[in-house]
Amino acid sequence: MDTNIVNRLKKGEESAFRELVETYRQMVFRVCLGVLQNAADADDVTQEVFIEVFRSVQKFHSRSKISTWLYRIALNKSLNHLRDNRKHKRSLQLDSQIMEEVPPAPVRDNPLEVLQEKEKRKILKKAVNALPERQKKAFVLSKYEDLPNKEIAEIMKISVSSVESLLFRAKQNLQKNILAEF
Repeated sequence: MDTNIVNRLKKGEESAFRELVETYRQMVFRVCLGVLQNAADADDVTQEVFIEVFRSVQKFHSRSKISTWLYRIALNKSLNHLRDNRKHKRSLQLDSQIMEEVPPAPVRDNPLEVLQEKEKRKILKKAVNALPERQKKAFVLSKYEDLPNKEIAEIMKISVSSVESLLFRAKQNLQKNILAEF
């Protein structure tokens, strides 16, 4: 499918672009959401990703899978969005956004359990956001997207052992950041 859709995209077929968006939109959105932790921003960046794909499809060489290329664009666009908006956001706004993105806890009889679950999710998202950029990239691709280390290495253009090291350090930092909250 990859070669076929890429060839059709390079010819300018509108139906190929629609097919690409329909096939990969959710994947791209999940990557953006994993980095940005805000659904509205993730939706905006997802659109930017597909605009970038449309503009630069001629540069794509079929040495890698189209999904790998899309992951890389989604990560880079998301990180650029964070950098561009970091100076404009205050920590209070970030905390409120994190709370907005917390999925509803399973229905429980005990309101204390519901509150504790929300607090755990808030702490985890804060800890993930505090990770250094490369660790966050590797962690999001591994844990949110469930990608194998080999594919993460291709996306990030690093070795598999570097991915393993980044994931190890990310887990250490997450543990340290989470424990600091308690």
